[in-house]
Amino acid sequence: RMLTRTPSVVAQVFLLLSIVLVIAIAVIQINQQQVLSPGLKYGIVLDAGSSRTTVYVYEWPAEKENNTGVVSQTFKCNVKGPGISSYGSSPGALAKPLDDCLNKVKERIPVHLHKNTSVYLGATAGMRLLRLQNESAANEVLASIQSYFRAQPFEFRGAQIITGPEEGVYGWITANYLMGNFLERNLWRTWVHPYRKETMGALDLGGASTQISFIPEDPEEHLNSTLQVKLYGYNYNVYTHSYQCYGRDEAEKRLLALLLQKSNSSANVDNPCYPQNYNTALTMKDFFGSLCTQSLRPANYYPNQLVNFHGTGDPGLCQEMVSLLFNLTACRDREDCPFNGIHQPKVKGNFVAFSGFYYTINALNLSGQFSLDDFNSSMWFFCSQSWAQLQFMLPKFEEIYARSYCFSANFIYYLLVHGYNFNAETWPQIHFQKEVGNSSIAWSLGYMLSLTNMIPAEGKLIQLPLKPSLFAGLLIFLTATALLCLLFLVYLCVVSHQRKDVPRVEHVFIPE
Repeated sequence: RMLTRTPSVVAQVFLLLSIVLVIAIAVIQINQQQVLSPGLKYGIVLDAGSSRTTVYVYEWPAEKENNTGVVSQTFKCNVKGPGISSYGSSPGALAKPLDDCLNKVKERIPVHLHKNTSVYLGATAGMRLLRLQNESAANEVLASIQSYFRAQPFEFRGAQIITGPEEGVYGWITANYLMGNFLERNLWRTWVHPYRKETMGALDLGGASTQISFIPEDPEEHLNSTLQVKLYGYNYNVYTHSYQCYGRDEAEKRLLALLLQKSNSSANVDNPCYPQNYNTALTMKDFFGSLCTQSLRPANYYPNQLVNFHGTGDPGLCQEMVSLLFNLTACRDREDCPFNGIHQPKVKGNFVAFSGFYYTINALNLSGQFSLDDFNSSMWFFCSQSWAQLQFMLPKFEEIYARSYCFSANFIYYLLVHGYNFNAETWPQIHFQKEVGNSSIAWSLGYMLSLTNMIPAEGKLIQLPLKPSLFAGLLIFLTATALLCLLFLVYLCVVSHQRKDVPRVEHVFIPE
């Protein structure tokens, strides 16, 4: 009996071991499969703004989510010098400043991927203005960029002037993408669409234009003024508007033009938005040379004539002058029309304010979210400082920016409160922010994301812990072992039953 028990125990152990091993190997093989992405893909976007050009390098895994790449910014470089629209008269001079950034970009992207890396250049309001003012000059600038990139190792996809609404929507996409409102990782580390997550509105302030973009309370009601955007398999109806000539630099040129118009002297003009005791001499061309101030030009306009501006640092008067930049009567008190006769649904939800908004707020020593009262008192305090005091107050002191922060703050106040109808209650819902993680909030990432919809995904290569042949061999061997053990155990059961039955049968038939 002992002899039959031993094989039975051994068979049971082998059976259990085989089953456990089959399950373990299968689980390891399924869970540990390593998705080897076919590597990374790269894209380069040049954000050619009115005041400067910024080069962004983006990368994403070559397999994608619902047709849109999961993109992150890996490098950013500011091109030295002014925006490309300043090269209207000398387009050939663009190459040198671009070279410095492009050489750094070449080091960032693996050499073998250069020829498959797409480069896009999007020009914004500065070039939109130049095109309106002098179309052939604008075309020459774009042609010069085209020929520059033909000599580069990358795949150049063209230089284009994007429209105001596109700039607004791309900025909205960037902000929401970075905030995780389109995609998030779940417990299994896979990307999913967040459940019932609200999107944020986007406020962008450039040098020549400003944009507001958000999803209104009832998008159906505003179909004529919304753009449909499809990302990660979902549709969004975004209200967006771009105000040309309401960028920070162009708005300030308009202010200087108004001050000159209202002044008794054409040579010496007081500017309540410049700090006390600040003096500067500007040529008439500096502020009247733009399309935004053309209608304000005096009859006796001499481009090279100098005008001396003297800062008086008067916050009350500065605000009064800034209010003249907005046409609030065109709307005739319609609620869905804040200024300049433009239709706008009521602002809703949280907003992120970036670019020029962020830099001005930062100069006022504020950050993130704060009340409208805090903003007003910081602005008043800042605008009352003399030029000498400002040099100790600013974290980074550059004359051209420092002299204008008071104007910018008043302009932002007027734009947000009287322009877009934010109030003391909704103001704290605005987050003034420059970046999320290491990625800048700028329209260029949204542009890249929209363009990755057209970049084909590559298949996943799955690397398993065990080679398929070895995995199959082990499964067959262990399954066969388990079956043999099972058959052996069944055989032992049958044999042991027969042995028990034999004595009983003998006992019945033995005659007494």
